[in-house]
Amino acid sequence: MEKEKNQLHKSLKPIHLWGIAVGMVISGQYFGWNYGFEQGGTIGLAIAALIITVFYTTFIFSYSELSTSIPHAGGPSAYARKAMGPFMGFVTGIACLLEFVFAPPAIAVSVGAYINFLVPSINAVYATVGMFILFILVNLIGVKGAAIIELIATIMALIGLAIYYVAGLPHVQTSNIFNETAFSNGWSGVMAAIPFAIWFFLAIEGGAMAAEEVRDPKKDIPKGFISGILTLGVATVLTLFVTAGLGGGTGKPADYPLPQALSSVYGEGSIIPITVAIIGLFGLIASLHGIIIGFSRQTFALARAGYLPKFLSNLSKRGVPHWGLIVPGAIGVIAAGSANFANALIILSVFGAITMYCLSMVSLFVLRKKEPNMERPFKVSYPVVPAIALILGVFSFFCVVKYSVLTTSLPLFGVELPLGYVILSIFGVALVYYFLVGSKNLRPMSEEFVSIEDITSHEELKDVANR
Repeated sequence: MEKEKNQLHKSLKPIHLWGIAVGMVISGQYFGWNYGFEQGGTIGLAIAALIITVFYTTFIFSYSELSTSIPHAGGPSAYARKAMGPFMGFVTGIACLLEFVFAPPAIAVSVGAYINFLVPSINAVYATVGMFILFILVNLIGVKGAAIIELIATIMALIGLAIYYVAGLPHVQTSNIFNETAFSNGWSGVMAAIPFAIWFFLAIEGGAMAAEEVRDPKKDIPKGFISGILTLGVATVLTLFVTAGLGGGTGKPADYPLPQALSSVYGEGSIIPITVAIIGLFGLIASLHGIIIGFSRQTFALARAGYLPKFLSNLSKRGVPHWGLIVPGAIGVIAAGSANFANALIILSVFGAITMYCLSMVSLFVLRKKEPNMERPFKVSYPVVPAIALILGVFSFFCVVKYSVLTTSLPLFGVELPLGYVILSIFGVALVYYFLVGSKNLRPMSEEFVSIEDITSHEELKDVANR
């Protein structure tokens, strides 16, 4: 009976996987990646995007094997704990939190920038903070039919991209793409652009986390994820080509690169840039909403496991992990309010993501050797596909550290703090807590990761019994 209760309902079809995977990521087409123009030029960023597309294609199928084999709310921290023990489970969970806590404020900064572009009288910082707080409150209330909302927002965002391509392609000038600065930094520029190319696909693993709810994993997962990767791959090529061709690869990067590029052709206040900006908000909101859900779930799971303070796993009467939303959400709001370092927020999020990706791929190899007979509803082509993912993941990790983490500062309280020190401080505090408190409160592996739905059902049963 307990086993049946913990099994998720298999109701998702390939279209749902496509919607979740693309929806979590679609905001990456509308901003963030364009910082890579400064690093690698138009050609350097294009090569970086190609490398990252291959990485994510191989990674997402490998990650799907893990998520269908170990269907737990903790996601990557569960895979790492089962493969490498509780300490590595904790490290992987913190890396995942770093990704999901700092991606929303970066997205919120762009939401504020798009709103300011549409209505200049609205201060971008106020819009940023206001939208972030709004979606934290929406999640606190509880949102039914989130998958449908996400699907609609995703389709709207893709329509916005289509309008952008149709409006921009006729005005593309190859001289903006192929010029003396297109590959001026050489291969070091390509590597420096890698972190921003990752932003095109960041959080696509959210689709894999839903893979255990697919009706027919062996058939439907390849359909859902191939269509998702193809959609994002085509969008990446076109977004890069059109933006660069309109001159978007020159000058200071903006947090609203698509409307800005169109404005250079159609003029400020023209209906086409405004239309793309309005529709672009749907994509940004879809990702902001989805990733806020992601950090609350990850915080909840780590707290339920005993890794983090127990109060973070408390649920409201609506079954929402309210403290798991409020605490990391407050950190995000503060970061979003300091909109002058959106670049640093992107790098923080990317560092957490690529660290988690690499540890997840190591977990896959360890589990294949350690537990060869474990049930795997979906099997990736082993070892070639996960090996490519791991090699490109390690390469990307090197690029993120060398060309971004070690060269970026975070302006806090009037002091420029090297980003590397900030990351070391976060992991340092986390490790001290783990060894002093967390490691002593861990639940058994069999109980470690429990879904919010399971806890809610349990509380409802207790209420009925008490009555």
